[in-house]
Amino acid sequence: MKMETSLLLFIEYLAVIVSSIYGVLLAARKGMDVMGVFAVAFAVAFGGGTLRDLFLDRTPLFWIGNPHYPMITLGIAVFAGLVLKLVGRIKPWLLLPDALGMALFAITGTAYSLETNPSWFIAAMMGMITGTFGGVLGDVICNDVSALFTPSPLNATCAFAGCWVYLFVLAVEGAPKEAAMVAAIAVIVLFPLASVKWNWCFPAVREALAP
Repeated sequence: MKMETSLLLFIEYLAVIVSSIYGVLLAARKGMDVMGVFAVAFAVAFGGGTLRDLFLDRTPLFWIGNPHYPMITLGIAVFAGLVLKLVGRIKPWLLLPDALGMALFAITGTAYSLETNPSWFIAAMMGMITGTFGGVLGDVICNDVSALFTPSPLNATCAFAGCWVYLFVLAVEGAPKEAAMVAAIAVIVLFPLASVKWNWCFPAVREALAP
């Protein structure tokens, strides 16, 4: 149990770093100053996990219980202010940290949810929320319509599918938890990359036009 907890904390630590980088890149597209970049990175890195903790009544919130997390995000934001001027085009850099951060947070969200003994469906939902809601907040702060709510390459669907992969592999007798995590992360990272390449998306739901 102690080893499993340490592994989850390590994955959560990586998720904070990767999601902070994504938030920094997102804010850099809008030309924000360091504090603006920090605000967006903070929202992206901690938004989904905060909502998960509130739903599951977990206290303290994960970033309050680990106060070094926000300090890491601030450090990344400050460092980014020094180096991002060297980056010409920001948009191509967004996809990978977004997908990886989503994957890492989705796994931790699902795993923490299982500790409260909900149904698999609720655990997968909590994982999806943890993995995606931070990105939604980042888009809102940047005054963009989130890709989560528009006909665009799959995002939340990838996280939800990966959470189910994690649950099914975990249910296999004798399967190590690490194998479930690796399989789920691979699905959540590769699935959106493929959806961008081949433009997989769901159609928009629109009100029927009057005849």
